[in-house]
Amino acid sequence: MGETTGTTRTAGVTGSRESERYDVVVVGAGAAGLNAALVLGRARRRVAVVDAGEPRNAPAAHMHGYLSRDGMPPAALLAVGREEVARYGADLIDARVEHIEPAGAGAGPAASAAPGFVVHLAGGPVLHARRVVVATGLRDGLPELPGLVERWGQDVLHCPYCHGWEVRDRPLGVLGTGPGAVNQALLLRQWSADVVLLAHTLALTDDERERLAARDVRVVEGRIVRLVSDDGRLRGVELANGQVVPREAVFVFPRPVPRDALLFGLDCARDDNGWVTTDRTGRTSLPGVWAVGNVADPRAQVVTAAGMGASAAFALDHDLAAEEVERAVVRYRASGAAVPA
Repeated sequence: MGETTGTTRTAGVTGSRESERYDVVVVGAGAAGLNAALVLGRARRRVAVVDAGEPRNAPAAHMHGYLSRDGMPPAALLAVGREEVARYGADLIDARVEHIEPAGAGAGPAASAAPGFVVHLAGGPVLHARRVVVATGLRDGLPELPGLVERWGQDVLHCPYCHGWEVRDRPLGVLGTGPGAVNQALLLRQWSADVVLLAHTLALTDDERERLAARDVRVVEGRIVRLVSDDGRLRGVELANGQVVPREAVFVFPRPVPRDALLFGLDCARDDNGWVTTDRTGRTSLPGVWAVGNVADPRAQVVTAAGMGASAAFALDHDLAAEEVERAVVRYRASGAAVPA
């Protein structure tokens, strides 16, 4: 099993896929999904990984904070990961999953008590799985400011731990587009002595102003109208009064929007903020369904997401093994064989 080679396919090419059955279908081929598939493949599980090709970190040139992979382009990491997963027999399917339903849906009381799922791909093909891992990530809800999207992931950034080193000691700005901006500005101060908080629509409290002043973070009042770029580089931030505040990089706190429609469709439990709830292994409230990576934790970086995928795979394999033992015991008893003394 460990020497088999998986395949990369596009949905709709192989009609026989409608009859294919897997131990696990992983939806999403980011770090979380691929690492789950890697561990499961090495456990000799039959795995399919379905991915729509929309990684969150596609605009970033490099990723950081991942031991032995620091500075590696995100696309390169995923390419290597896909090769490793295929080495252990997993099928990599380039397609979009439209919805997932329990295999017994509509079957009434005769349906099997063991979890099982039908994974519907765009265009009609379906996959059958004993278990499902949802690793579809999130999208960053960005402020609607002209010039921002064009520089996103280059010199419009969001994570000091991902990008702070690369812009250290340069004039930095923080856009006051959300309540996290003050803390972000205070944190960035350790990467640069020149940090400006562009207040925009924020109503700063006296306590916040005092903390910013104590850390030598300058506050610039005024509504932001656009980001100014020239020759493929950010030059500054223009305010409604016409002033342009020169900055070489700006940070913004985006609104994380989980790509969790599949989990909604399965009616998985959620917390008060609307995020899917899981245990430490990523197990959701619906037996047989795990959620890992940014779809479950907006703070998870690449290295964290990969660990979440591995943790889910270990728990999931134990779950499958327990089911197989129970089935074997039923068959053993039905055979009439004597229990060994």
